[in-house]
Amino acid sequence: MKIEIEERVLHFKQPAGTSRGVYTERRIWLVRVSDGSSVGIGECAPLPDLSCDALDPYIYNKVLRDFCDCLEQTGEIPYEEMRDYPSMLFGLETAMLDVRCNKEDGRGVLFDTPFARGEQGIPINGLVWMGSYEEMLKRMEEKLAQGFRCVKLKVGAIDFDHELDLVKRIRQRFSHHEVELRLDANGGFKPDEALYHLELLSQYAIHSIEQPIKQKQWAKMAELCRDAPLPIALDEELIGVNDPETKRQLLRIIKPAYIVLKPSLHGGMMGCREWIDIAREEGVGSWITSALESNVGLNAIAHFCSEVYGSDISFPQGLGTGQLFTDNIPMPLEIRGDKLWISKNS
Repeated sequence: MKIEIEERVLHFKQPAGTSRGVYTERRIWLVRVSDGSSVGIGECAPLPDLSCDALDPYIYNKVLRDFCDCLEQTGEIPYEEMRDYPSMLFGLETAMLDVRCNKEDGRGVLFDTPFARGEQGIPINGLVWMGSYEEMLKRMEEKLAQGFRCVKLKVGAIDFDHELDLVKRIRQRFSHHEVELRLDANGGFKPDEALYHLELLSQYAIHSIEQPIKQKQWAKMAELCRDAPLPIALDEELIGVNDPETKRQLLRIIKPAYIVLKPSLHGGMMGCREWIDIAREEGVGSWITSALESNVGLNAIAHFCSEVYGSDISFPQGLGTGQLFTDNIPMPLEIRGDKLWISKNS
C-alpha cells in the first residue's frame, strides 16, 4: 500500500461569512491510497481557529504523513491514536473505503445504499450565508426560488434587529408549513442576551438554532436548553470532545434537542457514529452537515449520511455546499430541487 499527500488551496466564489469571520480561501490535503490495483481518495480539511487539529500547515502535513506511514505499514487506520485528529481521520477513512469499494465501478462510492445507486436523493437544506441585510434577503429569495423548503440562515454577525426583521419578512410570506427555518448563530450571541434573542426569534416558528453562545460554557448552555422557547442544537460545542464517556456526559448535562455533526470536526465517521448512537440513547436528535470541504469530502459525507441513517432519510441534512469554490474537484453530485443526488450523467 502506498499513500501520497497533495496540499491544495481552494478559492470561494464569494466570501463565506460566519460570526467568526469571513473565508475567502480553503486549504485542504488530499490523500491518495493505492493498493496496486485501485486508488482511493480522501480529503483532510481542518478549519482554522475551529478544528481541534487545525495546526500550522507544515506541522499538519508532518503529522498526517506519520499517520499515513503507519497505515502503509499495518494496512489499518490507527483509530484510537487519531481521535484528536478528526479531519485527518476522516480523510483516511474516506480513502480506504474508496479503494476497497471501487475495484471496478469507479471512484467515490463508499457504501451500497439507494443513494449510491442513484435511486434516492438526500433531502438537504438551503444555506444562506451571512452578509448585509440586502445580501441575505437576496440569497434567501434565491434559495426559495430554487425549490428549497428547509432553509438555514446564518445569524449573529450583523445587527440583530435586522436579522430579526429578515426572519419576520420570511414568515410573512411563507408559513412554517411551507418553509422550515433553521438558524445557526455559530456562538454569536452574548450569554446575557441570548435568551432574550431566542424569545424574540421564537415568534416565527423556528425549527431550531445551532450554537447560540460560544462553546465550553456547559452550565449556561444547559440553562438555555432548559429555558429557551425553541429547540437548541449543538455544533461547535462538540469539537474536541472525542472520548465516548465525555460525549455522554456533555449530552446529559446540557440536554440539547439536537446535535449537528460534521465528520471533519467531530471525529471522522467513527466519531460521528459514536455521537449518533449516544444521542439516540439519550433521546437527542441529530443530523449531518458538511464543513466547507471540496466535493471529495462532500461526496464522502453524503455517502456516510445515507449509510448511517438508512434509506428512509426524510430529515433535511446540511449537504448543499458543493458549489462554493471556483476550483472545486469534480464528483458525480448534483442538486435537484431540495435533494442531493448521485448524477448518472457524470
